[in-house]
Amino acid sequence: MNHRAEFPILETKVGKRPLVYLDNAATTHKPQCVLDAERRYYEQQNSNIHRGAHYLSRLATEAHEQARETAADFLHAASSREIIFTAGCTAGINLVASVLGLSGLVKAGDEILVTTDAHHSNIVPWQMLSERTGAILRPIPLTEALTFDREAYQRLLGPATRLVAIPYVSNALGIINPVQEIIADARTNRPDTLVLIDGAQSTAHMPVDVQALGCDFYAFSGHKVYGPTGTGVLWGREELLNQLPPWQGGGEMISEVTFAKTTYNGLPFKYEAGTPNIAGNIVLAEALRYVRKIGLSAIETHEQELTRRMYNGLESIGGIRILGPREKRGALISITVPHVHHYDLGTLLDQMGVAVRTGHHCCQPFMQSLGITGTTRYSFALYNTAEDVDRALECTARALEMLR
Repeated sequence: MNHRAEFPILETKVGKRPLVYLDNAATTHKPQCVLDAERRYYEQQNSNIHRGAHYLSRLATEAHEQARETAADFLHAASSREIIFTAGCTAGINLVASVLGLSGLVKAGDEILVTTDAHHSNIVPWQMLSERTGAILRPIPLTEALTFDREAYQRLLGPATRLVAIPYVSNALGIINPVQEIIADARTNRPDTLVLIDGAQSTAHMPVDVQALGCDFYAFSGHKVYGPTGTGVLWGREELLNQLPPWQGGGEMISEVTFAKTTYNGLPFKYEAGTPNIAGNIVLAEALRYVRKIGLSAIETHEQELTRRMYNGLESIGGIRILGPREKRGALISITVPHVHHYDLGTLLDQMGVAVRTGHHCCQPFMQSLGITGTTRYSFALYNTAEDVDRALECTARALEMLR
């Protein structure tokens, strides 16, 4: 698999060196077809949607609602009514946290379980919900091998458990959580337990079937799936979404407004107040079609090969701690090196043309639990190659020679 030529930005030079981009867990680059789709929208379709009686409005409305169908197909949703366009995964999780508080489904004494290595966007909204409602947030610990601790999780489950919010793939560790087992345990403990999956690091890397998973909510960001920034999708079970209240008021989310009372629109528009990111959602759909055309199973196989190559190469350099297990790992690797600051390593790699991410990766509680301030993270996408991995390994070895 070699799709590098389809991404114009990868022709960038860092000084005189070709760019090796291994910061895909933060954001992915965009193929030419996605760039073309955005230009095409503004040149040929630009209009507000749903309410216009004219030609351009009909074109834009049709393209926007076809984008919703594309997202539903991508996630294997039961209906496009279950697809809510958002500004990203963070916005989707905040939407759920807000409406659960408004609905009264989460109340004082209820418990919300999150993983210790969760992204801040899957911690802070639940903290805010707990502050508003009196619910209790409880972290699920990891094993000594830095994997999901199912036994500890099962001990935490109890009659007060109301919500479990987990990343499908950890953005700090790359571990793939056993989400189906996690969901099954939650429902065995209490059938009405709600489960939200943070799909930010899984959606671009493996097939996802929300009906097969059996979760209640699934959120992802468009910019991590080769789409535009400021876009995303929240999927929720239709029955549950119908039960929950809207979270923002304005145009489009209403059926009828009087000063005495407002009645709300049906799904999905109840959750999409105001003019949406029309261009962004249409372009996101182009990105999803691009990924689907290549095939998520093929992408997963390719990225797993790159990840194993990187893991083995880092081991051969020596003196590096690779966080998390060798197996059951997503398309990213985080490392620490004794007496070497992650920022210094990342800076030297940048000077050699290798782009990685350094820092706490929005997982400060997890980093604190390890007694570190951050890691150096290498993360992969469908356009990366074995040559990218070999260059990154060569540059890592050279950088560590200078820093040790």
